Formats: sequence, structure tokens, C-alpha cells
Amino acid sequence: MSEELHRQWESEQASLKLRLVDSDTEAWQRSPSFSGLQRVGGVDLSFIKGDDVNACAQLVVLSYPEMELLYEDCRMVTLSAPYVAGFLAFRETPFLVEAVQRLESETPSLLPQVIFVDGNGLFHYREFGLACHLGVLTGLPCIGVAKNLLQVQGVENSERHKEQIKELQNRGDTFPLEASSGRVLGKALKSSDRSTKPLYVSVGHRISLDTALRLTTACCKYRIPEPIRQADIRSREYLRKHFPEGSEEGATAGREREGRAAGIRSL
Repeated sequence: MSEELHRQWESEQASLKLRLVDSDTEAWQRSPSFSGLQRVGGVDLSFIKGDDVNACAQLVVLSYPEMELLYEDCRMVTLSAPYVAGFLAFRETPFLVEAVQRLESETPSLLPQVIFVDGNGLFHYREFGLACHLGVLTGLPCIGVAKNLLQVQGVENSERHKEQIKELQNRGDTFPLEASSGRVLGKALKSSDRSTKPLYVSVGHRISLDTALRLTTACCKYRIPEPIRQADIRSREYLRKHFPEGSEEGATAGREREGRAAGIRSL
């Protein structure tokens, strides 16, 4: 990656960050039962095995609280931007934004009221990850949900962190992800009574952290929120059907491959 492109991306990221809203903006967000929330979205990319360029970009919209499929959009895309730690959004977000725009143009009545993103939001090197990018660019509330810990701003996978995970006893239990500055960038969430691994939840756009945590918990039939889980399942199914010899890794392994050097997925 050239220094010029690095500076350009940093500048664009900083400019977009000025538009970020990290508080509740919708009436349903303030309701204890999320009254008025009817549609929740999820996005994900799955990669062909051994191929970091060609991927399946998936958007799903589910009914809330039933979690039944209302809409899906699945497209093969070619990623032209390089992978650079901290700038994943510039590589993946354009295709996710296009999927949302297609839905808004073709069937606006099914536009999701919130989108779950398989990645980080404020819990990021510069407090502006993939979920923030997607939220600001689409104008929709977004929640970042990461499966693995991004070790950033003083948050580390230390013995203390591991002890805090063990102290999560019940579904909905959390502990803060606090930066060296003292700012809480997100929280670790026990999303299922059966799960021993937390999710790392952070604000993407137009939602507060507390509301993001409540809604994430409410959308979990299993460890992963159903909108993200369905996006992952359906993108994997597409690759298995159309690329049977190269679909074994799917979304999770493909993204872990991107962050292998650091043992994490850098967003």
C-alpha cells in the first residue's frame, strides 16, 4: 500500500467519522421491548477457498422478533482494494452499501431498521470500523458484532481479560472494553447460556451501546445474532452450490485468514 493511499484512507475515515452518531435516534430503540422494530438486517462476505479477491456479498433482512427471512441479496463481487489492517472497510463496505441501495431502490418497504455487521464499530484503531462505515454511508443504525477480540488501544487478551470472560455466567452478562484513555469502546457479551466465548459488541451508527447490547442479545438464538448467522449460512450455501471445489473456508475462515499475522481480524 502506498503512503499516498494510506493518507487518503485516513483522511476519508476521519471525514466520515465526523458524521457518526453514537446515541439512540429511533423511538423503538428506547422501548424496553423494542416496540416498533419490525425488520433487522445482517451482512457478511464469504470467500472462496484460497482466494482473497472473489467473494460472495450477502444481505439478509429478517422479521423481528420472529427472525423469519423477508429478503436476501447475494452477489459475487471482486475486491480490488488491498487488505490493510484498520482499513478493511475500504475493501468490503462498497459492496455492502450497494446491496442496501439495491434493496432501497427495488423494495423500500423491506429496508432494515438496523443492520448487524460481522465486524467492529467504535472498537477499532481509530474508533471507526466497518460497522461505522456502513452506518454512516447508508444512514441506517448499525451494530458491530465481532467473534474475536481486536487487541487495540490497550485492550489485550490478557489473563485479566480471560478471567473476565470466565466471570460471565448468564446470557446478557457483559464487561467493558476500556481503552487506555478510559473510553469504553464496546463490551464483551455472553450471548448464549451455552456459549463459553463472548461476542465483542460496539456501536456502528445511530444507536447507543446499551441498546446495541440489548438488541444483540434479543436476536441470538445461538451464539451469533440471527441476522449475521443467516447471512453467513446463505453466503456459504451459495459458494458450495456454485464453487463446490473451493467453498470450504467460507466467511469465517476467509476473514480469519486476513488477520492471521495478528491472530485477529483487523477492521
